[in-house]
Amino acid sequence: MNDRVSITIEGGVADVRLNRADKMNALDNAMFEGLIQAGERLKREPGLRAVVLSGDGKSFCAGLDTSNFGAMASGARSGGQSSAGGDLVTANRTAGGSNRAQHAVMVWREIPVPVIAAVHGVAYGGGYQLQLSADLRFVTPDAKLSVFEIRWGLIPDMAGMALLRGLVRDDVARDLTYSGRIFSGEEALQMGLATRVCADPHAEALAYAREVAAKNPHAIRAAKRLLNMADEAGKSEILIEESREQVALISSPNQVEAVMANMQKRAPSFADTEVETPAPVPFGASQ
Repeated sequence: MNDRVSITIEGGVADVRLNRADKMNALDNAMFEGLIQAGERLKREPGLRAVVLSGDGKSFCAGLDTSNFGAMASGARSGGQSSAGGDLVTANRTAGGSNRAQHAVMVWREIPVPVIAAVHGVAYGGGYQLQLSADLRFVTPDAKLSVFEIRWGLIPDMAGMALLRGLVRDDVARDLTYSGRIFSGEEALQMGLATRVCADPHAEALAYAREVAAKNPHAIRAAKRLLNMADEAGKSEILIEESREQVALISSPNQVEAVMANMQKRAPSFADTEVETPAPVPFGASQ
């Protein structure tokens, strides 16, 4: 791990923090690399049951480091080069279709357990797209959020288009993308872009993650697999996968433990899931 992103794990809950508070956790190349490394590590982490993603200091993430825009204006970066490193279009992509910058966001959706983003201060541009990758978003009422790219003459290209479409009406997504307007955590909740508004998102996200960690981890992972496939799969495929996942769960040791704990009115004691090894991503620190 580099020093841009830290991970602390306790009781199966990973507390992940962006650590560039002096720059409002802005995305430079090292931050992109830190996000990818952290996400890839957690995809393989034994005993992982939930993740909380937050930013240190005054903000979640202010978006792309402004030095990148200066380079764009000077013509120093051309030919489709990404601020995250590598070519935007022709660079190696993950099995899910992401380039390096997109993978820094999508890797959090690929983690097999729930990810809760705790958002405060600002989440602009790339920072806004990053928190869209979480399963749930807990935000402060006065958080400042924006699909900010149009202000720099750009479009969201860190998976924002793919993630935003499933959360809001088409016209709302278009409004936010075309205008780049800043909206609050309260408005995000009204639009369906926040899960919960709270005074201390980090504390509430950790408390929620601990609740999830106390559930059958096999069932939680099965639920996330089904919910992730719902974006792309057809109804028939989803129905079949529901049945397959349920057959695997019924009478399994953790499912039996869930039943017995409920009947005996006690806290369950679940066995950890075996860690599957995902295919490696084609990105290196040198890119």
